[in-house]
Amino acid sequence: MLASDVLTADVRFEGWTTEDWTRFLRLWQPRAKPEREPTRPRGGLVLVHEDGVLLKVLHTHRGRIDPASVFPADEPWNARALARRPEDPAALGAIARAHRASWAISMHLGSLDEVMERLGARLRRGDDLTAQALVLVGILREMIAEGAIHTWPQRLRGFPVPTPHVIHRTINTVCADGRAIALGMFDGGGLWTAFVARRRGFAFDVIAGPEELRASMGLLSGDWRRDYRHVAAAVEARYAPLGLGCFAEVETFRALQTDPNPGAWSRAVTVRDVIVAPMPPAVRLALGVDGVRYALRGLRVLAERIVPLAMTGAILDAARTRVMARVAGKDIAAQLGFDPMAVLRALLER
Repeated sequence: MLASDVLTADVRFEGWTTEDWTRFLRLWQPRAKPEREPTRPRGGLVLVHEDGVLLKVLHTHRGRIDPASVFPADEPWNARALARRPEDPAALGAIARAHRASWAISMHLGSLDEVMERLGARLRRGDDLTAQALVLVGILREMIAEGAIHTWPQRLRGFPVPTPHVIHRTINTVCADGRAIALGMFDGGGLWTAFVARRRGFAFDVIAGPEELRASMGLLSGDWRRDYRHVAAAVEARYAPLGLGCFAEVETFRALQTDPNPGAWSRAVTVRDVIVAPMPPAVRLALGVDGVRYALRGLRVLAERIVPLAMTGAILDAARTRVMARVAGKDIAAQLGFDPMAVLRALLER
């Protein structure tokens, strides 16, 4: 086993029924507003072109599409215009909307071959899965910058790619060796689904679902704010002491994933809409910073009614700088170089 692997060579998956696994995946599905959910675009569109000629089109839900039918007669877009202006997301977005796709990627012929050539040249013996994935992401970003590949929408534009060392250091802050991470989601008074990852050495050796826990939980009261303790106790009895546990009702958790308001998570934890127990210092600090952002925003609104705008902005910007300087190197976002919740919102929001 390599020292920097995220999963051990003998990693064990257990406790997953088909329904539990399906529910866990649904927990992370992109969301739209309720009124848009039944009609929102689904799937993606992959286009391959060369010299202004569209060669192949694939819809991830509907399969292959005749390139000649991609550009509706009433749309001012064509393959040659797409090739001439690939940096314009409007052209690619118009094609995606016309075919009811939620995302689209356009690439020159041979782009995937170039990706694999660069990947093979940069990978080194001993690179683990994490390092390989980060190299691949870096190559894709390079080719997007060079104009060989284009995407719509550009949800993750501006987010830096962390290094393997940073990722593993962040894991250390939330789950020490010999401990476990647990996520428990409740619905209708019962355990809807759960996820457990146990750390052994430098990696995780068990990825478990809720089926192995239910038999040890006993009779539940129907109040998840009390029943979460049974889930935590079952995890510790079967796997390892908890390093981080997060428990909530499924709809509350899903709503928070895409809530852009500062302080949303800290408020939810404070009023026990989400229970984090135990709470590692890095997570506690992250929630505190989230609350500080909310407080500063409220203070700005209040102060602007009393103090001149320019003075207010300078004072609050100085306060924010001092707060962020004090938590640099300790907050999870400071360690990664980006806010992981902002990434999650960008990926899941529709």
